[in-house]
Amino acid sequence: MPSTDLDPSQSDGGEEPPVRCEACRSALESESEQTVSFLLVDQLTIPVLSCDDHLREFTSVCGLTTEGSADLLDHRPAGGVRCPGCRNARYEPSHPIVPVREGGVVVTACPTHQSAIVERFRAGLRTHEQLTATLGTTPPATR
Repeated sequence: MPSTDLDPSQSDGGEEPPVRCEACRSALESESEQTVSFLLVDQLTIPVLSCDDHLREFTSVCGLTTEGSADLLDHRPAGGVRCPGCRNARYEPSHPIVPVREGGVVVTACPTHQSAIVERFRAGLRTHEQLTATLGTTPPATR
């Protein structure tokens, strides 16, 4: 997953970034609650919307910033969503789209948890970039 393919920036001008992935657009435009997945990372349970591929990428990048694991559920977790703000955030009129390659993920959480997850994603991108950066060393000579 090259870091240049994952764009962590969000539009500052109020205009959402383009979502070229048809599956993402379909999930984001759906009125059904069946399209909602849940990101479980550390002590957070965050509702998220996107296609399966971009949700897996988002989860994987967020997982780089935790000592535990980041998991994705495509059903409501047994314990539900603990935060009342996150539980009711789906009724808010709009949520920003976090660009992931040609798609996007909408984090339907309260503002506090939304910014925490977006920052975790951005930190994961930086970590991924550092892990995959060329170290500037030459490979050992073959015998």
